[in-house]
Amino acid sequence: MLLTTLLLAHLSLAAVDGGTPLLPRALLLGNAEFATPQLSPDGLKLGYLKPDEKNVVQLFVRTLGTADDVAVTNEPARGLRSFRWTEDSSALLYPQDADGDERFHVFVVDLATKSARDLTPWPKSKNEVLETSPKAPELVLLTSNRRDARAFDVVRLNWKTGAVFVDTQNPGDVTQWLVDVDFRVRGARATLPSGGTELRVRDTVKSPWRALITASLEENVRPFGFSFDGKSLLLASTISSDTDRVLEKSLKTGTERLLATNAKSDVIDVLWNRTGSSLRAVGFEVEGRREWTSLDWLFGVEIDQLKAVSPGDLDVVSTDRADVKWVVSFSSDTQPARYFLWDRKAKQATPLGASLPRVDPATLATMTPVTIPARDGLVLQAFLTTPRGVAPAKLPLVLLVHGGPWWRDRLGFHANAQWLANRGAAVLQVNYRGSTGAGKRFVNASNRQWGLAMQDDLSDAVAWAVKEGIADPARVAIMGQSYGGYATLMGLAKTPEQYRCGVDLVGPANLFTLLAAIPPWWKAQEAAFFRRVGNPSDPKDKELLTAASPAFIADRITAPLLIGQGQNDPRVLPAESEQIVTAMRAAKRQVTYVVYSDEGHGLARPENRLDFAARVEAFFASCLGLRAEPLPSGGKQPGSSATVMK
Repeated sequence: MLLTTLLLAHLSLAAVDGGTPLLPRALLLGNAEFATPQLSPDGLKLGYLKPDEKNVVQLFVRTLGTADDVAVTNEPARGLRSFRWTEDSSALLYPQDADGDERFHVFVVDLATKSARDLTPWPKSKNEVLETSPKAPELVLLTSNRRDARAFDVVRLNWKTGAVFVDTQNPGDVTQWLVDVDFRVRGARATLPSGGTELRVRDTVKSPWRALITASLEENVRPFGFSFDGKSLLLASTISSDTDRVLEKSLKTGTERLLATNAKSDVIDVLWNRTGSSLRAVGFEVEGRREWTSLDWLFGVEIDQLKAVSPGDLDVVSTDRADVKWVVSFSSDTQPARYFLWDRKAKQATPLGASLPRVDPATLATMTPVTIPARDGLVLQAFLTTPRGVAPAKLPLVLLVHGGPWWRDRLGFHANAQWLANRGAAVLQVNYRGSTGAGKRFVNASNRQWGLAMQDDLSDAVAWAVKEGIADPARVAIMGQSYGGYATLMGLAKTPEQYRCGVDLVGPANLFTLLAAIPPWWKAQEAAFFRRVGNPSDPKDKELLTAASPAFIADRITAPLLIGQGQNDPRVLPAESEQIVTAMRAAKRQVTYVVYSDEGHGLARPENRLDFAARVEAFFASCLGLRAEPLPSGGKQPGSSATVMK
């Protein structure tokens, strides 16, 4: 009898493969082999990110038309994630922090000497490149909180000599600065004490600031930049509509000219013509797919020409100053990004590289957009990825919850979805209320609903997958990072009967301590957080925040839980994970807690990503019956900083 029971249990957890080979974790989750290619302003060179022989992502440069690729940085352990050229094409600027603490410094590396210098060697500061200009190629405008940790001033810096002075001081509430074509700071986006938004402008750098638009928290107002003549501001606004209206607004008269709108979608992407200081096209999302609305008739023609280059969603990644050469990318759910150099005069495309060239599209699973009804009538856009070659029936399900929460899952290549589907799971990604892109009513439906209606949306998605026969109700897991990690904890505690197990990466457990410990540079947005989530200092919000904090109901969790945490996370402190671990262990629940000593809010180093993925695979193999690549010898990815906390 016992043997029969064990055999039945084994069969119920049988892994699904559909004949698809087990793809190595490193193939899908490791470093991209070619990323963020950027043309130099003179159009002669290409910069891009690529791992070196030690698998650390470095900045490489090649001369177009040659194979003289060379690494120009030598980061020892933590790879680079972004960069931009100086206006004279002789050097590159890039940010780097210390082990995930998000206190980024801006470095410059000279192509001739390959020597890098820290342009912002100010202790405990956070700095970012705001803008450069061909009118002053030796200068760069930075945002920096070196004066006040809570506010970012604009600093004008000579990257050749190091000379620096404050260009524009932050009054304390500005969260975004705007620069005109003459390299002058003339616009600002501020967060008001009410949590609302105010767009401010000034006619000259000596003129007083004045409000151009004042909007409540419930409105979405996003500036893109000034027109070429500096007399108008291009922006997206939901004032007087549910979804974004793209407008050109006169600074003098306040009159507005409608450029683009879509009743079903907010603005998902914009293509900015930096040379002409104008919007080239606006991207909307229709039934999960991105669609471009051209604002430049010539670009509209070129979209059709570019569609013949490659299948997949098109994006213009970079242009030279003359606007003659473009780097474009194409990608889809079953095709990681591929990059081409587009010569606008010759109408010719030349391959540059692929992000994951060793991934065979024939081994990838299709992502399908679906709509799910929420219990209160709201319609949720979601994406379902099922194992290739397998009927989507009674499968183990992983509910993969995006972070933010003011973010959005989109149809396209998603490494985690492909990885989990390859292991045998159906993967469901839901744009729960609060997700961006579907209009302001959808976002505002999440106000003060953390752990409440937002969590109900996720529960409704699981119920839908079970009702449709896609998911085996006995084999459902929830997994996510940041807010997705929070939703994992909340789901296991609030609806323990729905989930067999859960995985949380850097998710908060206690909303009181989370909101009390937000980074100082988020201070200007504190009122908005309090309005949308709850105010830990307001006694009237005590019941709300208590009910929405998994740490207080951890004893209700019965399913096994795996938690990953970056030791240097400035957003979700390790104390958040430690609270849930302590509470679960006190209740004698099964929890595994892994800390990465050189990471912050997420896992940037590939060794740590692959280490945590290996632990997730072993975890899901035990509770869902998924396929798993063997763990590395010694139970730890070589080079990882992981420590399993006892």
